[in-house]
Amino acid sequence: MTDPAEIARVLAAAQRDRRDRAPFTDDHPDLDEAAAYDAQWAGITARLEAGERLVGAKLGLTSRAKQQVMKVDSPLYGWVTSAMLLPYGEPLDRAGFIHPRAEPEIAFLLARDVTTPATVTSVLAATEAVFAAVDVLDSRYTDFRFRLPDVIADNASAGAFLLGPVAVPPSALEDLRLLGVVLRVNGEVVATAAGAAVMGHPAASVAWLANRLAARDQRLSAGMLVFSGGLTEPVPLTEGAAVTAEFEALGTVEVTTRRS
Repeated sequence: MTDPAEIARVLAAAQRDRRDRAPFTDDHPDLDEAAAYDAQWAGITARLEAGERLVGAKLGLTSRAKQQVMKVDSPLYGWVTSAMLLPYGEPLDRAGFIHPRAEPEIAFLLARDVTTPATVTSVLAATEAVFAAVDVLDSRYTDFRFRLPDVIADNASAGAFLLGPVAVPPSALEDLRLLGVVLRVNGEVVATAAGAAVMGHPAASVAWLANRLAARDQRLSAGMLVFSGGLTEPVPLTEGAAVTAEFEALGTVEVTTRRS
């Protein structure tokens, strides 16, 4: 199965039924990135035709450690629609997911289009504000096992997104590379990181995305939210868990799970 439209349909059914599956590359190792991105966009197009709005994009595999595990040398991206955004403070219903995991991120709200070739400087100049955020990952593949084309087709494991209530212009922050985050699970510290964990600077991942999209005649437009990539390893969102991301200068985002 390497037809992008069929891949998109199968992944949509897996998400709808909350049932994971084997990676496509198990049986079709010739599935390539171009076809995978076509499948990804076919899935997003179906969501838009069903009434959702395109609100932005997300990045994955932005840390060198994750790239080495996946044996790749660049990130990947996916898209964010209106149905993926959770209201701030609302518990996450695990019944709507297969095996959700959470990771802290820095999100960018764009004031204007990001022109290409993009750089860290041009991304910061195009940014209205940055926010604390949490990306809730939910791979449609069993045990989060996949190769790069699989996860691309699966919209970079996008599940849901939570945006913090504090908006800060980049110019009001000394250096996004040094902006720290503490990740807690049920009050216990499980990880710490800084903005530099994402490609050396979180705006660098946004610039990479803008340049990558240009090759597909797409762009990052004014008003979009861009989730720049996980600052730490993701943690499982088990039943009754509370995952808290405490950001320096950007406030705190907490994800609690509703007991089924």
